[in-house]
Amino acid sequence: MTESNNDTSSDQQSTATDLLAAFSLATVNDNQDGWGPNDPPEKYKELPYQKFSKSDRIGKIADWTAVGHGLDKKYNKYLPQFSVGNVGQYSYFHDEDESQFTLVDQSRIVKPAYQKKFRGIHNRTNRRGLYSKQLQQQQLPTKLSKQQKIQEKMKHKMKNKYPTSSRSNQAQQKQREPSVIVKEDWKVIEEIEFQRLSKLSLPMNQEPDDLKVCGSLEYYDKTYDRINTKVNTTVNRLKRINRVFHNVTTFDDPIIRQLAKTDGNVYATDSIIATLMCCSRSVYPWDIVVTKIMDKIFLDHRDNSNFHLLTVSETSADPPQEDDTKNINSPHNLALEATYINHNLAQQVLRMNEDRYRFKDENPFIEGDEGEVASIAYKYRKWDIGNDIKLVIRSEVDAVTTGPNDDKQFLNIKALNEWDSKHNNGMDWRMKLDSQPGAVLAAEIKNNGCKLAKWTVCALLAGVDHMKFGFVSRVNPRATDKHVILGMQQFKPDEFATQIALNMDNAWGVVRVIIDILRKQKDGKYLIMKDPNKPIIRFYELPESTFSEDEDEQGDQDGDDE
Repeated sequence: MTESNNDTSSDQQSTATDLLAAFSLATVNDNQDGWGPNDPPEKYKELPYQKFSKSDRIGKIADWTAVGHGLDKKYNKYLPQFSVGNVGQYSYFHDEDESQFTLVDQSRIVKPAYQKKFRGIHNRTNRRGLYSKQLQQQQLPTKLSKQQKIQEKMKHKMKNKYPTSSRSNQAQQKQREPSVIVKEDWKVIEEIEFQRLSKLSLPMNQEPDDLKVCGSLEYYDKTYDRINTKVNTTVNRLKRINRVFHNVTTFDDPIIRQLAKTDGNVYATDSIIATLMCCSRSVYPWDIVVTKIMDKIFLDHRDNSNFHLLTVSETSADPPQEDDTKNINSPHNLALEATYINHNLAQQVLRMNEDRYRFKDENPFIEGDEGEVASIAYKYRKWDIGNDIKLVIRSEVDAVTTGPNDDKQFLNIKALNEWDSKHNNGMDWRMKLDSQPGAVLAAEIKNNGCKLAKWTVCALLAGVDHMKFGFVSRVNPRATDKHVILGMQQFKPDEFATQIALNMDNAWGVVRVIIDILRKQKDGKYLIMKDPNKPIIRFYELPESTFSEDEDEQGDQDGDDE
């Protein structure tokens, strides 16, 4: 047993000695000329060599800690910038076809994720720091100086005066008062929405008949066409012209009473017909009194009403406020100012103290020695609008001028007024009128669309050759009695109607429908009224004594008794 054990141990020692003797070190090739291998291996000789980039980072060969711990996105962190996520010029595809190798490749090289600028984390941290700093400032008690306290008080007042909601929304929510108080004994006979009126059409292909022309006209002074905003002279100042303007209703017109015996069966003035034709553009309330006698219809405005006052910024997105009548910029005060400007401008731009262009008949409204009468002519014209309706309209002409061939051309002169540039979409006339007259006019078409449409209808009904618009502004936004003329613009009525999208076929269709409704009624008194807050016009049947002098006197006595 002892001998056998010794033999076994000797065999194991000899085996271990043989294994140690078989181990040999690997051959290391020392490059005496530099760093790197001496000769590349045979299998890598034909492959293209990718050089290292100076911007490459030296990382780990393998990072086993990133696998399975949600850090797989770091895999591309240590990859080179070439051939990462795209096919670059150094990409190799083993294939027998060598046509895929190209010398020039101008495709955009996508940078790895680590080379892109990430600022989200920094922005979030900066926001957090700024937010915490603001909280600290709010919590710390601060001492305000006297000037800062005054500014805070002014801000508080402005917030109360102009709340965060827009003024246009307030104007829409505010309920307007009607132009006349509807009484209990008034009976509604018809209602028409503006949407229904917009679909009407009545082409008028024939010219009207001129029944009579009365009055006299002065010649237009062409020096006003050269007025601009740069030169401010005495000519630019709006002057007060003391002349008489007659505001006679249809039923009280002596010429219409004569014509009612022979011509026509419906009678009205151009302003009344223009109001009906442009009713779908109106926002403010209005009313028209209708008198039907023996199948003849007279369209009138009430005595002492605001029918002839010119509206200001009626169709604007930011209309004047309705609350305070003492405010100079309230709708009523602005209407008075606009009417005053329009009357004075129409007379100031004429060559006064010269011979007038006189028509055959004199002004029918002159009574005794009432003063100098304004330059105006009245044209009585008749239209046949079908269905046995003969409409007689009294239209007005403001002035006359000479054309290129010394021919006489008739004019209507109107005034557009600027009451505050801040409420005019920031369109300051003194800055824009000379350089951008079209932009200024476009703003006026937007803000005063109804008024301009009615002026255009009146010019078309009168058959004038041109319309002249004077642009008048306040010398000071707080002064309503001092104005300056900034410029004049001239248009042909039919061309301007196209510019403001005024469809006369639709306008005549509206008048025809309204007259047809009135002709179906019995003789009596009626009222056409625009709803103050809705796009609707209503027809009321009135008692016979409504709006008469007896009723007015009775109302005054009741007020005195109270």
